[in-house]
Amino acid sequence: MYIKKILWAVALIGLVIFGVVAYYIYGAMFQPNTAFNNETAYIYVPSNANYDQVRTQLEPLLDDINTFDALASQKKYTSNIKAGRFAISKGMNNNEIINSIRSKNLPIKIAFNNQNNLADLAGRISTQIEADSLALLEAMTDESFFSENGFSKATALGMYLPNSYEFFWNTTDEGFRDKMLKEYNRFWTESRKIKAKNLKLTPNEVITLASIVHEESKQADEQPRVAGVYLNRLRIGMPLQADPTLKFAAYQLPKYKNTVIRRVLNIHKEIESPYNTYKNRGLPPGLIAMPDLSAVKAVLNPEKHNYLYFAADAKRIGYHKFAKTLSQHNNNAREYQRYLSSQGINR
Repeated sequence: MYIKKILWAVALIGLVIFGVVAYYIYGAMFQPNTAFNNETAYIYVPSNANYDQVRTQLEPLLDDINTFDALASQKKYTSNIKAGRFAISKGMNNNEIINSIRSKNLPIKIAFNNQNNLADLAGRISTQIEADSLALLEAMTDESFFSENGFSKATALGMYLPNSYEFFWNTTDEGFRDKMLKEYNRFWTESRKIKAKNLKLTPNEVITLASIVHEESKQADEQPRVAGVYLNRLRIGMPLQADPTLKFAAYQLPKYKNTVIRRVLNIHKEIESPYNTYKNRGLPPGLIAMPDLSAVKAVLNPEKHNYLYFAADAKRIGYHKFAKTLSQHNNNAREYQRYLSSQGINR
């Protein structure tokens, strides 16, 4: 009888212990364990991160980090960390959180435009994905990549077409570059290649000309007309005489570093540079800036006309007056020069 009482007591204690353990496990797995008020919080897990790095991000987001630790260890998450951007929804339990951060890497939208060079682009992208700007720039300027894919240092910026794209946050520097090459190749459909060929231009040359068109006019409705002027000049062997290329050439010189040229002068036309399109016929070696897609499409679909000249319109800032003859153009140009002088813009 005494032994039976002991056995019953042991059994009851066992049930109590089992109940406590079961309750603890249930609490660790299925009780809500978030401590933020927003609907969703995000954590960014770097490549090669350890559990302590993840835990540091999670701790302020959870009510009880200890129960999370216990379940993470039991589910072997602590030794199997995944890099990426992960979401935690308000009211999630530990089990749901672990399932989310080990298997649901969320993509992000990244966007860029108006980058003057690859270094600026690398800096812009590094604020949006894990890869740092130096690694990105090194991948972007890899000479072997240039030779394998038909680019040069002068034309490489043209591979990065400004738009918004979907990437994983933990995309590598080379992963970013390689995906942008795929996007570039996707843009150059057979139809667009045929249009470029009919203009007697390569894709690189189309984007180079688009960079000039875009610097001349930010107005999408005017860009096809500007493109038509430059294509007319190329067709008859006339120098492009594009002021934005003079500015680009000037900015490469120490004299013009950290300056803003607001008015192109005759002295700028004497700069010795392959980008001086007053001295050199044809297109410059490469882009002078990143063009919007509207400018690229304007070059591929130019307005057909007989204009050979254009000058900024003092009465419609941002637009231009177009001319078929040099005398008409000189009148338009003098009108704009008078406007600049009236505004005190002398250089």
